[in-house]
Amino acid sequence: MSIDKHCSRRSLLCRLGGGVGALGLAHVFADAGFLAAAPSAAANPLAPRAPHFPARAKRLIFLFMNGGPSHVDTFDPKSALTRHAGQPLPERIRNGMSRRDTTPLLPSPFKTQRYGQSGIEATEIYPEIGRCIDDLCVLRSMYTDNPNHEPGLLLMNSGNMQPIRPSMGSWLTYALGSENQNLPGFIVLCPGRPVVGPQLWSNSFLPGIYQGTHINNRSIDPRTIIRDVNNRYLAPAEQRAQLDLLQRMNQAHLEQRGRDEQLEARIASLEMAYRMQAEAQEAFDISRETQATRRLYGDGEFANACLLARRLAERDVRVIQIYYGNGQPWDDHNDIKNHRTHARASDRAIAALLRDLKSRDLLKDTLVLWGGEFGRTPTAQGQGRDHHHLGFTMWLAGGGVKAGHVHGATDEFGYAAVENRMHVHDLHATMLHLMGLDHERLTYRYSGRDFRLTDVHGRVVREIMA
Repeated sequence: MSIDKHCSRRSLLCRLGGGVGALGLAHVFADAGFLAAAPSAAANPLAPRAPHFPARAKRLIFLFMNGGPSHVDTFDPKSALTRHAGQPLPERIRNGMSRRDTTPLLPSPFKTQRYGQSGIEATEIYPEIGRCIDDLCVLRSMYTDNPNHEPGLLLMNSGNMQPIRPSMGSWLTYALGSENQNLPGFIVLCPGRPVVGPQLWSNSFLPGIYQGTHINNRSIDPRTIIRDVNNRYLAPAEQRAQLDLLQRMNQAHLEQRGRDEQLEARIASLEMAYRMQAEAQEAFDISRETQATRRLYGDGEFANACLLARRLAERDVRVIQIYYGNGQPWDDHNDIKNHRTHARASDRAIAALLRDLKSRDLLKDTLVLWGGEFGRTPTAQGQGRDHHHLGFTMWLAGGGVKAGHVHGATDEFGYAAVENRMHVHDLHATMLHLMGLDHERLTYRYSGRDFRLTDVHGRVVREIMA
């Protein structure tokens, strides 16, 4: 507060009284939980922070199947498609919904069977995950707002169909920080560029330190998987001295310009890059694993990514996201039999990840999510299926969810979610809750309003919690 030298005694007391009152009101609001705790500019922005309430999960692994896998050919098989093959979808199933599917019903080319003690039905293309079915909570009543890739991807990853909001991983690291200060709190493993690309792990208006760190996992060499992480020119002591000098200069530069979030993020990233030189190479070196563990996961880009996800989880990285393939491989319009190829390339590795986490006592506080941006139609498009947003399947494991459980249902043909419907906003609200966060309190003020991952929507689905 500035004080004019000609300020009267009465005016001075009024100003002081108003300031004290504001401080007291802020204290009351903070105690009531109306003011969200945000990282201080002077503090480490990735320092671990307490959740709103005790968490069931400490970290998230998101297995993203680019392109939209078909629910009726994976985890929500429908025998009615075989009985009514070639017939049009009954009007009673559409029930006034705007989508006008005029193509005939297409039966799945894959056999259905029951897995585990829970007896949950799934198709034959995921046999190894099927053997882990008693650890899964299968969400058969998912629905979203748009059947196109770009808006579907954005909504699933950031809660908004336009590229203007922070990703879920950015929200989580903003809220909770990271237990590991030598690695990024949000790591994205993707062998190439999915549709939309970096917007899917963007920080948007959150400080830049919360953006996902993209790792192209086509290489498994720890010296090249993160480019330019090696220091080949200076001894550690000399580099540390240089970095300390640079940090002092950057801090002076920052103080002259007030709070510049982009500059703060740049300063934090320099320090993170220094710390990563030692730990990143060790964390990404899967050659340190036993041959038995390597055989458990199998070979290939996705298998290596799943093994890296376990290594990062045990090093307490907060959010790890794996994108299956480059582009949109699950987008099987012409021949749904291609799903077998994608499943074969991911089944063993996903099951290995679940078993490995469980054997190391990590699954109980690691939330694993599998799914894509939407499902696919029960009707034909050639020998394939079109995009579909009215009903599809995802699954969760670990992190406080019910194991060997099916939540919700689509109709007899798999056209629309009809029982315990679960929107993407509900999924986000529930996942935040499992991580100890109230989705209505996790906000960030930007451009004159408070934003949140779930916007003005979202319901915590307590029915799936153990």
